[in-house]
Amino acid sequence: MLPEVHIFHCASYDPKKVEAIVGKSLDMLGLRPFGRTLLKPNVVAAGERFPHAYTRPEFVEGVMNALRSRAAPTLTEMAIGERCGITMPTRFAFEQGGYHALMERLPWAKLYHFEETTQVEIPLYHPERLRDSLFTPEPVAKADFFVNCPKFKAHPWTTVTFSMKNYIGIQDDRHRLIDHDHKLDEKVADLQYVVQPQFIAIDGIIAGEGRMLTPIPFDLQLIVTGNNQVAFDAVCCAIIGVDPLSVPHIRLAHERGFGPVDLGQIKIGGELTLEEAQARAKGFRVGLIRVEEYFQGTNVQAYAGPPPSDTTDYCWGGCPGAMEEAVEIMRLFDDKTDAKMPKTHIVFGKYEGTIDAKPGEKVVFIGDCATFKGKVAGNTIDVKSLYVDRSTKSPYTATSEDIFAKMWGMTRKMWNATDVVRLEGCPVSVAEQVLLLVNLGKLKNPYMDPSQSIPFTSAYFTWRTQEAMRRLMQQPYQRSGIGERGAARPPQNLGPRETDEAAAE
Repeated sequence: MLPEVHIFHCASYDPKKVEAIVGKSLDMLGLRPFGRTLLKPNVVAAGERFPHAYTRPEFVEGVMNALRSRAAPTLTEMAIGERCGITMPTRFAFEQGGYHALMERLPWAKLYHFEETTQVEIPLYHPERLRDSLFTPEPVAKADFFVNCPKFKAHPWTTVTFSMKNYIGIQDDRHRLIDHDHKLDEKVADLQYVVQPQFIAIDGIIAGEGRMLTPIPFDLQLIVTGNNQVAFDAVCCAIIGVDPLSVPHIRLAHERGFGPVDLGQIKIGGELTLEEAQARAKGFRVGLIRVEEYFQGTNVQAYAGPPPSDTTDYCWGGCPGAMEEAVEIMRLFDDKTDAKMPKTHIVFGKYEGTIDAKPGEKVVFIGDCATFKGKVAGNTIDVKSLYVDRSTKSPYTATSEDIFAKMWGMTRKMWNATDVVRLEGCPVSVAEQVLLLVNLGKLKNPYMDPSQSIPFTSAYFTWRTQEAMRRLMQQPYQRSGIGERGAARPPQNLGPRETDEAAAE
């Protein structure tokens, strides 16, 4: 049978309208939730400052009610789960986005903050894998019926963030940062082996163009649903006029057998035609822009050389894109960001050109792979690579740094800094680059913003208290070895022995 993708009109965030549309699609697909049913929205950042970055709770409410009314007798749990942006407590994002209020309207559902659950190991067997295993929250691994509810957005690192890219949120910080560099699309493709959704519903009522954390609102008035991630993302690409094979993670998943990208192999239904949806999306802008071009006309001049790779001359998945998002965040919290920023030079990758810096102007080398040898403001400098091959990075021993430690570390680094500064990391996260900009331009610190600091600190300490309680109860942060998997485990992830047994049946 052909995978199906349905396109519907929806002009408002009315939960009842969403429920009716999603229910119709579920019926058309013959789907009934069962066992452990888990819905994953995109709540990378949320609230008044980020109104178009996340799957709206009204949308999720409609989806959850449609699922519940069609549940099979074997349903044992209905839950919502997410890991928001790096270093932020998911509790904070959920609170800011209205998800805690949503749960009061869905008292029969459970809410998972993924960083507060045990992370379990998922062995990988496919030959193209970046590593032999990765870790994911236990509720994801055990899901029987998985529902993916992404936000219809552009992305500055991966062109788009539809269904497959939403999987970055099925890893906690320390595991998410591994391979979150020029191999990001390959990482997203590897994450497809963890779990596959039986149902997808994307919030395209108000889409987000241009960026990921701070997207520009685009009045698309669409809900798109489906039952295969590759086919789904291919149709969403077609809606905005993007070739799905030009998006590496979609192409890789297609090549590995997760689904078709040829529209002739996809049954497109619903109440709108593809052509009608395309007419609505005319002019939608995706997010790929090199950092040198991004900073043109500002006080910041960027220089980008290649990352440690034989296949690309730019690190689309790492530090340069994180810097662009950091600048957009700063512009939200300090409307004088561009005026306050002093003349600054920022360097990424192995740069071999000239750096046009004058005495007294800061030159910042960002990322472990940043290298340069030459004159800067009349002085000869030699910045050597600190890059460590990914084969030495183990998910078993991975760590992540606390946001308050990052704040103190950045303040201390910049306090003692000369005109040449080096930020280590692979990648250097959005949060760290936000803190860099705060120090360079004496900008308002988003983490200290009066509207954010109290709820953020409350969520942070609740998170850390939960973490401490889990340790006292001897519940591990992560568990190695092959563990229990739910029915949403993809057949592409069967081990050699399981594959042989399946073939023999």
